[in-house]
Amino acid sequence: MSAATLSLDIESIRREFPVLSQEIQGRPLVYLDNAATTHTPESVLAVIRDYYERYNSNIHRGTHRLSQLATAEHEKARTRIAEHLGAAADREVIFTSGCTDSINLVANVLGQSGSIGEGDTILVSELDHHSNIVPWQMLAERVGASVLPIPVTDAGEIDMAAYTELLDSRTKVVAINHISNALGTINPVLEITRLAKEQGAWVLIDGAQSIPHLEIDVQAIGCDFYAFSGHKVYG
Repeated sequence: MSAATLSLDIESIRREFPVLSQEIQGRPLVYLDNAATTHTPESVLAVIRDYYERYNSNIHRGTHRLSQLATAEHEKARTRIAEHLGAAADREVIFTSGCTDSINLVANVLGQSGSIGEGDTILVSELDHHSNIVPWQMLAERVGASVLPIPVTDAGEIDMAAYTELLDSRTKVVAINHISNALGTINPVLEITRLAKEQGAWVLIDGAQSIPHLEIDVQAIGCDFYAFSGHKVYG
């Protein structure tokens, strides 16, 4: 849809977000830091209130009615997310405290399982957020592997020729963001994943910035892990 045909009722959209009803220094609040954290719309707040007012309870470990209701709603959420991502099964969706926790979980599991060892390499791009760099550096230090940066061109894009040269039989993990939080670059994750799979590497995609803006199909991408945070998608 072109800019000419796109019509948005900005005031109606603003009314969906209670936080925007306030004034800052005598002016209506305009919030532009959505790449860090999105605010929560009234529709989400209503569901949260309903949960706490009607069936707040432990999930998966209670036989009473409230626990059963909470468990059912929890699993419905897992199903919705699986459908939204194009996952093959609900069980592929794992809830964590956020994207950083998810990446740390993957790095720790791969390290403890012996999937990565001395002399292996882990590729991350120069576009990646620290949350998708530090966990791999910590893992590499523990097991004797190396973290190699994928260069970025002057245009702010992944240098695919350099990436191809870095890939070899020692590459065990390619961890890359889908969209850069700093530049907004949309990385060619299908091609990046395809090339990594030719070398038998695991692929983790940091989707924190892409999940609010793109239609995601993890099966089409072919990645092993796709991590994102609810707080960047109006959660």
